Amino acid sequence: MKAVLLVGHGGPEMLRYGDAPDPVAGPGEIVVDVHAASVNAADYKVRLGSYDSKLKFPYILGRDFSGLVSAVGPGVDDLAVGDAVFGVMDAGIEGCYAEKVAIKSALVAKKPPRLGHAEAAAMALTSLTAIWALEDTAKLKRGETVLIQGGAGGVAGFAIQLGKHIGATVVTTASARNHDYVRGLGADRVIDYQKEDFTSAVSDCDVVFDTVGGEVRGPSYAVLRPGGRLVWISPTPDGFVVPRDDVETLRPKVSRDRAHLERMLALLAAGAVRPPMIVRYPLAEAAEAHRVSEGRHLQGKLVLIVR
Repeated sequence: MKAVLLVGHGGPEMLRYGDAPDPVAGPGEIVVDVHAASVNAADYKVRLGSYDSKLKFPYILGRDFSGLVSAVGPGVDDLAVGDAVFGVMDAGIEGCYAEKVAIKSALVAKKPPRLGHAEAAAMALTSLTAIWALEDTAKLKRGETVLIQGGAGGVAGFAIQLGKHIGATVVTTASARNHDYVRGLGADRVIDYQKEDFTSAVSDCDVVFDTVGGEVRGPSYAVLRPGGRLVWISPTPDGFVVPRDDVETLRPKVSRDRAHLERMLALLAAGAVRPPMIVRYPLAEAAEAHRVSEGRHLQGKLVLIVR
């Protein structure tokens, strides 16, 4: 099969389009002919070596995908060859920047016809993460106020829609060029982080969902009410110390499972969420997609079109 191979840690030039062995479905697994694979911020961080991983090169990146089942392994009786599915690879396993991928059948959901492959791939990990963060971890409630840091991103954009569906007041940060986009997702208030200090613009939040991390984390505690919850998916600077002991700091589990993917489909069917804005690249141009991703100014999601 054709795949994008990471040949070593470094810049986008370390991604090479080439050949890799076809995967085989083991017990409880399926092989999927990939039609679309999502590009996540974690991908370029793995490429750079940020996670101190000990990868065996050449390595295939990619955590979520959509496609058609092409083979089923022993013990799989709920899916058949030809089924359209989408899913997220198990934690610590990647491989979606390729024409085929093997995955546990329990980690995928059937893709409805109304949802395109690119849209399904774009929503898989982002929706899983946002649902785990706001519903399972923060337990956001109707009437509460949530500040979502970095509203134009894939996870944050889904979180804005989910927060509105729950019935919360949603505040988000975004650059001026993204204000119309995040308002269109349902944000009640948008703070231009380039011109305004969000700690002066909002206060007494019940929840902060930090998808940005770094230097944003510390000030985010200042806007929480006593007893509030800060949920994070992006790391802090080395040596960071939580500045308050009257709030909770929570990291979502983000387990991969069919139930959370089907929760996303239920939200989609109810009209509570919609697919993000998508920028498409052919699989062979994954390096260019990484350059855009690393710039961190994209609205929505980058998706690699495989077939």
